[in-house]
Amino acid sequence: MAMKYLDKYPRSTAKRLWVLKPLWSTIKLFSKTAVRRPVTIQYPYEKEWLPDNYRGRPGLRFDMCVGCGVCERACPTQCIKMIEVPDDNGNMVMRPQVFLGRCAFCGYCAEFCPTNAMTVTPEYELAELYKKNLFWGPRRLHFEDTTPEMEVHYEVTLQSDIDAGNPEKRVRPFEVDNPVVDEGKCIGCKKCERVCPTGAVTMIEKGVNEKGKPKLVPVFSHDKCICCEQCVIDCPKDCIHIEEVL
Repeated sequence: MAMKYLDKYPRSTAKRLWVLKPLWSTIKLFSKTAVRRPVTIQYPYEKEWLPDNYRGRPGLRFDMCVGCGVCERACPTQCIKMIEVPDDNGNMVMRPQVFLGRCAFCGYCAEFCPTNAMTVTPEYELAELYKKNLFWGPRRLHFEDTTPEMEVHYEVTLQSDIDAGNPEKRVRPFEVDNPVVDEGKCIGCKKCERVCPTGAVTMIEKGVNEKGKPKLVPVFSHDKCICCEQCVIDCPKDCIHIEEVL
């Protein structure tokens, strides 16, 4: 039965020598590298040059981080976890820990970081013998030679800007979104003020409540606010929400 398929194969000698075509390409490449520099390098003794904005493992500038948790919420593989560590003064603060065994090197943590504390780095050699060694804490994430080119800025053009004929991109979080409070729902618990990592929330007296006591409502300082949404997440009455800057 298989003999009937032989008619589909070329009978001419020229067509049967198709295997010489890739062989000829190999011979030409060999001839070039015999008199010139090879196209390969002697890795790991030699390494290719990488630009500063190469998307390698995440980096962290500890002093610039405010512990807002935006990187943890933005991570698509959920490899970032906020942990409590001591700072330079011995105070316990929240900082990100990255499980590099799950990291996709997407750079979202650096892009959405409102203070540019998270960066990308040119490091990609991360092999470890044990899985536990792939959990990089905040101090280990520090990259000694961090440059401004390793920052990934979040650039957004608002629809309201486009409608107004202004296509300028906004890069700072408070220029894109602002927290807004529904004063009718607010109970003045001050939780938003306590959880704000930048001290952008101030409780002020504004009228009286149903019991005739002074009512406290939060006021947001947009110069300090980084729109991390911690106040929105921790509000017990869901009276704070984020609105687009118009």
